Amino acid sequence: MSDAQIFHNPSCSKSRGALEILSDKGVDADVVKYLDAPPSRATLARILDAIPDEPGALVRTEDKKFKELGLRGADYTSRDAVIKLLLEYPALMQRPVVFVGNKAVIARPSEKVLDLL
Repeated sequence: MSDAQIFHNPSCSKSRGALEILSDKGVDADVVKYLDAPPSRATLARILDAIPDEPGALVRTEDKKFKELGLRGADYTSRDAVIKLLLEYPALMQRPVVFVGNKAVIARPSEKVLDLL
């Protein structure tokens, strides 16, 4: 069993940075490429339960796709709205999300992963 789990997007520098920090610290991480295997409703709920942030923090409101869809950040502050959006558009999930045990952080900046270690 891994020491950590990271919801990872290989094209994201913050995600790569967090993975590198985990590796440098000798932490064995289960890497979930969430764009290849989108998170389920239960997984999104688990993430929202574990991060110390408000639900809206999990949404990439500055993402080009978010703007192209004509969405407004103010509409995605509740847990249910965030889950519904991310089920339809998993690419709009803020990344990386790193779990150690039952605690998680959105590792932006990448060094935020150190809060879990």
